[in-house]
Amino acid sequence: MDAAFTEEQDEIRRTLRELLHKHCGGDEVKAAARTPAGYDEALWRRLARQLGLPGLALPAAYGGVGCGPTELALVCEETGRAVLPSPLIATAALAAPLVLALGSERQRTALLPGIAAGELTATLAVPGGRLATALALTGPNDGDWAGGGRAGGIQARAHEGGWRLYGEAGQVLDGHTAEVLLVAAHTGGFARGRTLLFLVRAGRGKSSVRPRAAGRGEVVPGLVRTRQTALDETRPQARIELRDVPAELLGEGAGDGAAVATALAATGAAAAAALAAEAVGTADTALTRTVAYVREREQFGRAIGSFQAVQHRLADLYVRVQAARSAAYYAAWSAGAAPPRAAERGGAPERRAAEPGVGALALAQALEALRAVAAEAVQLHGGIGFTWEHDAHLYFKRATCDELLLGPVHRLRARAAEEAGLFTAGTRAAAGA
Repeated sequence: MDAAFTEEQDEIRRTLRELLHKHCGGDEVKAAARTPAGYDEALWRRLARQLGLPGLALPAAYGGVGCGPTELALVCEETGRAVLPSPLIATAALAAPLVLALGSERQRTALLPGIAAGELTATLAVPGGRLATALALTGPNDGDWAGGGRAGGIQARAHEGGWRLYGEAGQVLDGHTAEVLLVAAHTGGFARGRTLLFLVRAGRGKSSVRPRAAGRGEVVPGLVRTRQTALDETRPQARIELRDVPAELLGEGAGDGAAVATALAATGAAAAAALAAEAVGTADTALTRTVAYVREREQFGRAIGSFQAVQHRLADLYVRVQAARSAAYYAAWSAGAAPPRAAERGGAPERRAAEPGVGALALAQALEALRAVAAEAVQLHGGIGFTWEHDAHLYFKRATCDELLLGPVHRLRARAAEEAGLFTAGTRAAAGA
């Protein structure tokens, strides 16, 4: 692994940081999160057109920039630094890689250029709030996690040359505004059941969701999307109800459950690196602002940052953040794409086999570091830090909600240990002896 970044990567980071510094202060972030979309749509279009963020890791043949998970992780670190509300994670880290890996050429051509240009947003809908399981981050995704048998989860059935979906999914990232939904559904009954991915084209623009009571909106016949109340407003989530909704099988073939599970696991490894980098960026900002505050805040006639107890606490946090950053970078490199010539051919880029559990371990370490830094930020800001309106709570809410959505941390580590073979029968026998 080459630990040094290229000039291009440094330029991506610098340009994005300058842009977000101008447009993403605490007040702007809160205002954007409270809009119906949950993010600043004008800023999102600017990030897409000027910097190509949605298509950063997509091949140039589909309108993308042709970079990989490392560049996406660097971008997510900067968006995390600003606590930017945006559909970047849902679109670029979750949905787009799955379309690229599993979609037919017709589906790729129809969807990926629009995603890369920022004209379409997309997300992955997994029933039961089991996103981390679907991505193989907290457990194997080879079971009936999308709902087995004839009840529960999301079910798919063949209907007049197409498919129909029925069921419900909660905690879907940006699910109330995404114009393309990738829905994980169970099909084939009990004996021959498997989990596949289906495309639901939910419409485009603001007219795609017509307001109803309590923010409900019906997009296509039988599809109802409701934005859920979440502790972290900067990470909007939605509940999606499917009532005999027409859908298209991703890949247009007979559907291979094993291939879907493999693609989800590969996507999970890269997405975990991006989310870990985002958490590191958030933690770094929280720590920087806390250090600046303790230098100014005086108690007993001197700055509280001059007290050794405070210095030790901040030093421990600094070490945690730096360790989490190194882990996130390594996870992104591990999930990195093959040389550019693979992408130039127009197909899905080949990938190196990621080391088992690296993404889950990096995400666990980053979430743990963010949680510790956010808690100390609230504490060290004193009385003002406990007010709900203070910016320190942006970091605290992000730390809490991300762990609820993607963790908990101990399950991420347990899954990484299983993948590394630490819990094999031989290891247990040796431990017992």
